Amino acid sequence: MESPDQNGSADYSTGVQATPGGAEVQQLAARIEALLFVAPTAVDLNRLASALEVTARQAEEALGWLERTYHRRGLALERSRHGYQLTSDPALAEDIERFLELESTSRLTKAALEVLAVVAYQQPVTRPHIDSIRGVNSDSALRTLVRYGLIEEVGRTDAPGRPILYATTPDFLQYFGLASLEVLPPLQLEPDRDADDESAVRPIAQDES
Repeated sequence: MESPDQNGSADYSTGVQATPGGAEVQQLAARIEALLFVAPTAVDLNRLASALEVTARQAEEALGWLERTYHRRGLALERSRHGYQLTSDPALAEDIERFLELESTSRLTKAALEVLAVVAYQQPVTRPHIDSIRGVNSDSALRTLVRYGLIEEVGRTDAPGRPILYATTPDFLQYFGLASLEVLPPLQLEPDRDADDESAVRPIAQDES
């Protein structure tokens, strides 16, 4: 990294030519870290690159360096379809809850958790599809999850009535300490005993008893 000037400030000039693991990568990583620190939501890779006047490949390389260094620190770099975001390390959740005097137990109801599981594994998904899996109306649980910021509306289908499509948010990943949707536990399918066709199944986690 550039040596600090006489005032003690490092030179974070633009036009960085990134090289793997070099000082330029670390310098760019520091600049990206500053942007992510002040960003209220996840930031797209191209937006980061544009703001810092570097290529997307250079920005991605610096983000990779940041992610590796965070394994030894209390922060984490969260990747989602919305972009990149700085979060606290999920392993330190108890410390943070105690410091902020938060409840350590979830306030989500069983119904809300069921709906959230369907959305997480089958997104984007509509309320009628969720209802068909659960066998009950899911309006209330959907409203709760939207209010908590765990799911969001991402569009509408072309079906009659144009039902809303729901998907999880970056807050969902942070809430459950997940790096991405790809690390969700795999599912097994349990047949619905009251169904007459093989398509009526509900998703359950492998460790569900």
